[in-house]
Parts: sequence; structure tokens; C-alpha cells
Amino acid sequence: MDNSYRSKKTSRIKNAQPLTVRLLFVISLLITNAASVSAAEWSTTEIHYQQGDLDNAFTAGDTKTTIFTLQHASGWQYGSNFFFIDQISTSANDDFYGELYSTFSLSRITGKAVRAGALQDIGIVLGVNVSGDANVKKYLPGLSLSWKVPGFNFVDLLITAYIDASRGDRAPKEDNSFMIDLAWNYPFSIRTHKFGITGHIEYIHQRDNQFGSKVNSWILAQPQLRYDLGYALFDTADILFIGIEYQLWRNKLGNPETDENAAQALVVWRL
Repeated sequence: MDNSYRSKKTSRIKNAQPLTVRLLFVISLLITNAASVSAAEWSTTEIHYQQGDLDNAFTAGDTKTTIFTLQHASGWQYGSNFFFIDQISTSANDDFYGELYSTFSLSRITGKAVRAGALQDIGIVLGVNVSGDANVKKYLPGLSLSWKVPGFNFVDLLITAYIDASRGDRAPKEDNSFMIDLAWNYPFSIRTHKFGITGHIEYIHQRDNQFGSKVNSWILAQPQLRYDLGYALFDTADILFIGIEYQLWRNKLGNPETDENAAQALVVWRL
């Protein structure tokens, strides 16, 4: 399951990263290193640069925002791993946000094909999301459904719990909920030029926080349109991309007063 798709930019708060982010970074480095040895069947590592005006979910107006992302996906004998870490900078502050997912393929574990029609495989997912200064940590256990759709490199559907393991010392602790996330990658060409549309759309269900306030359900879509600049300039595909990421976020971070609609310039360097 090549899940090289996600880049959710959800944390916009200042100061240094807490222990959970540092731990995620260490785990990410270990996974990246493991993917470089023979145990990894495939791996993709990217560095993203994004620039755009993004809304602050809790104050009026938007802010010029720069995001650097380290993103990695790899496959091994029994499944796949995926993570990203965002370093988010605005004129007011810097922060970090990261997600890590390990998926265990039932087809590979059992040695028997688990499929029906367009459904190609079912996986067991263990995920964790962490933010920086807000000190938020979420666990996401659930299922991954991989689909075969003509023309697409992958189409994956995640259905997970959304379990709050935060202490509530910086951002309010929330009740548990659930997430549904659809991710895809669709390559195409126009004459000799190579393009791709990749991204995801997620739904996270409403919940209450520790003060009894409602955190609204949200829908977040982040499609990317990429142009393979490396192929155009150097005749070497899948190394350097330019394009845009369009961020559509209804009820951003659960706030019904903030609906975001923003385009961001995108540069991707694949290592």
C-alpha cells in the first residue's frame, strides 16, 4: 500500500516540540533507515515545500504560512509504514505536527488472498497523530481497505477510531471519535509531459471537549496537482515536482466559524 499522500497541516501554535513529537521523529528516522535495507520491498521518501495563506481556526483572518514536510512510505513482508512530519512557520510562531501509520496486510499475514471484486486487500492499521505546542496525541486503530481502480496507482480507504490520549494541559482534551479517510494517486500524461493528482479527503466525527463544548465534525480535502519537472528538464522521472496543493477544510479543527479554501504553492523533492 503506497500511502505517499498525506500532508495534514493542523497545528498552528508556537514554541518547542514536546516529547511525543521527538519520539515520533526518532521512530520516523528508524523506519526510514529500515527501508534502506533489503527488508524493504519498496520505499518512497519526499521533502515538500509549501507556501500559502492559511486560516487560523480560532482567530479572524489568514496568515502567510510556510510548511516543510518530511514524508515517507515503505513496504515490507507483512505490510507497510507511512509517516510525515510538518515544520510549520508563520510570522508569529513555529510548530510541528506529525502522523505515523503501520498497516499489516491480512493477505500477507495469512498467505491467502483477502479480496473480493475491486477490493484488493484488508489491513489492520495502528496510527498515532501528535502536535507540537498544543501537546495533542491521538491513537487511530482501525482497518485499511485497498481498492483496484483503473488508472490509479492506489486507492485506499482508512476507517479508524480517533482516540484522544492527550493530557489536556495545553489544548482541551476531547472525547473519542472516529475517522474515515480516502487517499489516492492518479498519474497521467499530456503529450510528453507527466502529471499526477494525489491526495486525501478525511472526515472526523464530532465530539465534546473537557469543558463540555462541542467540537464539530470536519471534512478536510488536500488534493495535489503535480507536474514532473525533473522529467521535463532532465529526462529523469519521479525526482522533482512542482504544482499546487488545494486545501478545503469545512469546520477547520472543529470550529464551525472557519471554512478554509486555500491554494498553496508546492515543490516536492523525492530522495
